[in-house]
Amino acid sequence: MSGHSKWATIRRKKERTDAARGKVFTRLIKELTIAARVGGGDETGNPRLRSAVLAAKAANMPAANIERAIKKGTGELPGTVYEEIVYEGYGPGGAALLIQVLTDNRNRTVSEIRHLFSKRGGSLGATGSVNWMFERRGVITVASNRADEDRLLELLLDHGVDDIRLEEDAFEIVCDPEVLEAAKSALDAAQVPIIAADISMIPQSTTKVEGSQAESMLKLMDDLDDHDDVQKVYSNFDIDVELIKSAEG
Repeated sequence: MSGHSKWATIRRKKERTDAARGKVFTRLIKELTIAARVGGGDETGNPRLRSAVLAAKAANMPAANIERAIKKGTGELPGTVYEEIVYEGYGPGGAALLIQVLTDNRNRTVSEIRHLFSKRGGSLGATGSVNWMFERRGVITVASNRADEDRLLELLLDHGVDDIRLEEDAFEIVCDPEVLEAAKSALDAAQVPIIAADISMIPQSTTKVEGSQAESMLKLMDDLDDHDDVQKVYSNFDIDVELIKSAEG
């Protein structure tokens, strides 16, 4: 199973646990802050901020926290200045990895990310080494018990959606980033609850990873996802579903 879809499913389950530790809030506050800094504090003219606010509300973040993070981004309140960096590399078995981070200390973060790669038998690569293997797409996630595929097709037929696929307990709707907002609005108008709506990096092909290398690859994904500065991790690994499920347990 491809890294993008399966890891997104694992990530949703992890976030329910992480929420108790406040880890999800920390990640979301960083994204709210940087989105407001880059595109301004008005959601209507800042799609990235709209997506960040949607994610924050879905995680039950208090409105006051959201507002404070946005104001720190716009400079209305003092706050940490974060830098956006994308790291690229190869995991065990040769699977490609893209890691999006927000950090206030570039040197510390790159040292720690390099160590995680080395520990699990991977290698951090140069800029551009794997980015070309991924395509920037819009992805909307909808719970499968709230709408069926025929209903989603009916609602989104005129919105340029590329694919609708079932991943365990949710549908992933893949579209051009330019039509993400229109597709999301169509679902909102039909009162179809949205779990997440974001721009993602989807692999154009996959790399089969097996045995001990697959186990190390999953551990590396966990290590990266647990790092405080890491916002998102993308990979093109293809790992047997049973192995992934056993690793979850």
